[in-house]
Order: sequence, then C-alpha cells, then structure tokens
Amino acid sequence: MFKGSITALITPFKDDGTLDEKAYQDLIEWQIQEGTNALVPCGTTGESPTLNHEEHHRVVELCIESAAGRVPVIAGTGSNSTDEAIDLTHHAKAAGADAALVATPYYNKPTQEGLYRHYMAIAEACDIPVIIYNVPGRSVVDMTVETMARLAEHPRIVGVKDATSDLNRPILTHNACGDDFFQLSGEDGTAIPFMAAGGVGCISVTANLAPRMCADMQRAWREGDLETAMNLQFTLSPVHTAMFCESNPGPVKYAASLLGKCKSAVRAPLCDISDASKRKVEDALKGAGLLA
Repeated sequence: MFKGSITALITPFKDDGTLDEKAYQDLIEWQIQEGTNALVPCGTTGESPTLNHEEHHRVVELCIESAAGRVPVIAGTGSNSTDEAIDLTHHAKAAGADAALVATPYYNKPTQEGLYRHYMAIAEACDIPVIIYNVPGRSVVDMTVETMARLAEHPRIVGVKDATSDLNRPILTHNACGDDFFQLSGEDGTAIPFMAAGGVGCISVTANLAPRMCADMQRAWREGDLETAMNLQFTLSPVHTAMFCESNPGPVKYAASLLGKCKSAVRAPLCDISDASKRKVEDALKGAGLLA
C-alpha cells in the first residue's frame, strides 16, 4: 500500500524547451532527503499531455534511477487512448515502477461502462498495480463509486487518487470497495479531512515546494498528533490555494523557480503566469516560511 506524502513531480525544462535532467534528479534527491514517501513522475502536474513518448519514457526512467529503491515510484501512464495507456503502462513496468497512476480519459467523456472497460483492459494487459486517478475537474468525467467497486474486484486495481473534493466520497468508496482498496487525496487542501474520512495519504502538488512540511503533516496525523497535523495544514493552506491561482503546473513551477529548483518554463499551450499570480505565489511562500 502507498501512503503518506506523495509528490506529483513537476518536469523541469531548460530555456530551449528540452528536459532539464539534472534539475529533475536534484529535485528528486531533495524530495527523498526531506522525507517524501513516494514519487509520481509524468502525472498531469508533470505535464504528461505535452511530453512526447520518448520524453515520457525518459522522465519515468530518470525518476526510477534517482529513487534507486529508496521510495516507491508511481508512474503516470494515463491517456485518453486505451491502447496508448497500455503502452505507457507496459513501459512503466519494464522500467521498474512500483505502480501506475492512470487518469480517467479526458475529452472522450466515456460512459461508466467505457471507464470500466478502459481500466480493465489496462489491468489485464499489464502486470503492475494500477491506481485510478479520478479527476472530473480536468477530465470532465466522474467515475462513480459503483464503477470503482466493480474495478476494485480486479487484483491489480489497488486504489484511487481522488480529486473530486467531495469528502463524502472516501467514506462511500471505503464501504463499497473495502479496507484493501486504498485512497489518496488528489487535492492538497483536503489532505487532513480526507484522511479523517478514510484516506491514507495525498498525491501532492505543494510537496514539490514543501516536502518536509507535507511529510511531517502526514506523519503527525498517522501518529495521532492532531495538533501538529492541523497546524501544518493551516500553514500550508494559502500555498495550496496559490498553486491553483492559474492552471497547474504554472504556479508551482514559478514557485519552484523562486526556490532555485528549476526554471519556471511550461509547455504550450500553457504559458507563464501573470504578474498578479506571481505576487500571490510569492506572498504564499513567504507566509509559509518557504521564501525569505
């Protein structure tokens, strides 16, 4: 089971738009040293929709190489093409990933039966644990609890990253899918309430910037230190909000550039965030003590 603070890694780019492999591996090393529990390369925060296949493969391989077995690697392998998702998941398995994170297909708007067949096809074709990523705000399709319960019967479909922001959902999912089907929040702002409702961790954007605080918050909750957990949640809350003042990962990459971790460059059709958003990000980082 995967739990705790899991970073949805950004993908650093150089000025010429190519992968900045050194910045990426330095970021991963910092994450591990700061206590991050697992890493997600090539999630949507990693700009997977605008990575070509060669880049996607390379980013996953670099993460696995850098992690070197010290923390699990959950490779993003989602696509709105089932065949492409299978190919990416096959590569993740061959590269040595511990699991695959598969987002619900965007734009196609499959029915619940279509979602069921999509995930079943991946699970049947690929011998690796599969985590559903339910993110209706991005994909414009919401997997129902009933569909998730059907999928949870497959031994390789092991959990969900839930970005619905519906705090009744983890309770309903637990009752439908059982104790062995683990649930991770996909929204930093719900990290603690989600665990109170049955979750075991968070796949986090903010952890790119505050890995120690995010990991300490998760650990404090697990150890029953609610005061520490809530104080960290309160401190980080403005950062969570600022990270979505514009489309992710624009704000988090700008924030990472302020911390000296990488350049702020994003792939088109995303672009640099506005000056007003930059001020929001800077103020949030300073308020949390992350930036002087």
